[in-house]
Amino acid sequence: MTTPPSHVAPLLEIRDLGVTYRGDAGPVDVVDGVSLALAPGEFLGVVGESGSGKTQLLLALLGLNAGATVRGSIRYRGVELIGAKSGPLNRVRGAKIAMIFQDPMTALNPYLTIGTQLTEGVRHHHGLGRGPARRRALELLDAVQITDAARRLEQHPHELSGGMRQRVMIAMALICEPDIVLADEPTTALDVTVQAQILTLLRELRTRTGVAVILVTHDLGVIAEVADRVAVMYAGRLVETADVHTLFARPRHPYTEALRRSIVPLSGPLPARLPTIGGLPPNAASLPPGCAFAPRCAYAHHRCATAPPPLTAVTAGHRKACYFDGILGEGG
Repeated sequence: MTTPPSHVAPLLEIRDLGVTYRGDAGPVDVVDGVSLALAPGEFLGVVGESGSGKTQLLLALLGLNAGATVRGSIRYRGVELIGAKSGPLNRVRGAKIAMIFQDPMTALNPYLTIGTQLTEGVRHHHGLGRGPARRRALELLDAVQITDAARRLEQHPHELSGGMRQRVMIAMALICEPDIVLADEPTTALDVTVQAQILTLLRELRTRTGVAVILVTHDLGVIAEVADRVAVMYAGRLVETADVHTLFARPRHPYTEALRRSIVPLSGPLPARLPTIGGLPPNAASLPPGCAFAPRCAYAHHRCATAPPPLTAVTAGHRKACYFDGILGEGG
C-alpha cells in the first residue's frame, strides 16, 4: 500500500480494490488489487496510459462504476464505502468527496444555467437558501479567477470557453468544502497556457483550503508540477509508487522510466526523435498470465511471463512491481 507519512492518520484508505465488468468472453478486471492511502491535504498523482484503470479507480471511490462489480475496501475516515447504502453514500458524494470530471462540456447540463448547477450541491448538502447559495457561488467563481462572476451565473455552459467551463467544474467540486477532490484529467482538452493556469489554480486552492487531491493524468510532466506522491498504473494494477522527487530521480519500474523518457525536455537541445514506448497497452479482456508490461519491456525475462510481480518495497515509501533489480538504462 502507498501510505502517507506515518505520523498522519489517512483520510482515505483503499485496500485490494478491484473493479470487474462482464465482457463478451467473461469477466474483465479493469482495476485489480489496488491499495492506496491519502493523507489530509495531500496531492496524490495517478499516472498511466489510456486504459490503465485510472478513471475507473476514481469512479469506484464514489460508487459510480455502473454495471461493475467492486470488491475490496474503500474507507473514508474509517467508514466503509463499498456496499454502503445510498443514503450514507450520497452524504459523502459532493459534500466530502467531490469530483472534477474530464470533459466539462458533457459533465455540465446544457439546459441549466451555471448558477443553477453550481448552487445545487450546497443547497442540498448544506441546506442553504437561494440567496446564501448564490453568494457562496460568487465567492467560488472569484476564487477560481472567473471575471464578471454575477453575469456568468446567468449563462449556460456553451457560452463559456473551455478553460472557463473547467474553472466552473473546479468551483462545483469545492463549493461544499470537501475533504477530497478527485480530478480526472482536468486539463486534457485545454491548450498549454490554460492548462498551466488550471494546474496553478489547483495547487493554490490546495494550499489555501487544505483539500486533499487525487489527480489522474496520462502526462507525467503534469504530475511533476503538482504532486507530492505518485502512483503509476498499468493494465489496472499499480506498478510503482513513490514520492514525486524519488520517482523522477530514481524510477525502478521500466514503464515509469519509459514514461519519464517520453517527456519533452524543458532545457538543452531537443532530441531528433522523442523516445516512445513500443507496442500497445494490452486488452484488459485478455491480459497475459505474467507481467502485463513484459511484451513491451526491454528488461523482460522468462520469469516475467509466469506470474505478475507483486508490489514490494524498494525503500521506505517507494514500491515497485517488477522482477528486474538492476539499474534502468544500463544494459536494457
